[in-house]
Amino acid sequence: MWLIDSSIGRKVIMSVTGLFLVLFLIFHMSMNVTAIFSGETYNDICGFLGANWYALAGTMVLAAGVVLHIVFAFILSYRNYKARPIGYSTQKNQKEVELASQNMLVLGLIILLGLGLHLSHFWAKMQLPEILGTTPAYEGEFTNGAELIKITFSNLGICVGYIAWFFVIWFHLTHGIWSAFQSTGLDNKVWFPRLKMCANILSTIIFLGFTAVVVAGYLQSN
Repeated sequence: MWLIDSSIGRKVIMSVTGLFLVLFLIFHMSMNVTAIFSGETYNDICGFLGANWYALAGTMVLAAGVVLHIVFAFILSYRNYKARPIGYSTQKNQKEVELASQNMLVLGLIILLGLGLHLSHFWAKMQLPEILGTTPAYEGEFTNGAELIKITFSNLGICVGYIAWFFVIWFHLTHGIWSAFQSTGLDNKVWFPRLKMCANILSTIIFLGFTAVVVAGYLQSN
């Protein structure tokens, strides 16, 4: 299959799945920000995105996107490593290569570990118990996400850990977003700097949005 067998095809899959995950981050960040202004509105959204069939279908699509992105990240990293000439890393001027570009796989692995903790803090205490028909793991209903945010971020250590995780995501996105568009063909002297600027702005908005929710959760619970 061309998408899997060719280098360009693999990059296209990485780009499409990456952009899909960015769209999810924008939606997730926007949804979470509502909790700062109205816990009731946020809980209504949580109720809509409970264990309904469309929410479950969306969760499976999202999980598939994450898995594909990770698998092809390893494939591309391995093939790039095998294709790299001896002494390449010492011969090439490292200033020409962005730090994020050099460490995308490492950043991705850190994000994956943070994702596991995030799922244990929220998804495993809301949607998962509702799917299994068990009792919520915290005081409140399955849809009381606003209360769970306060409970989770009442711990300063957890807040610092989340903000550090958001920074790693920001770092990953600053390269990943424009690189994805570049891989899909938007690469010329006019669009290249524009894409990099847009990637930095969008990454920063996502970072600030998620961080604001953590800070607000801490302040509201203390």
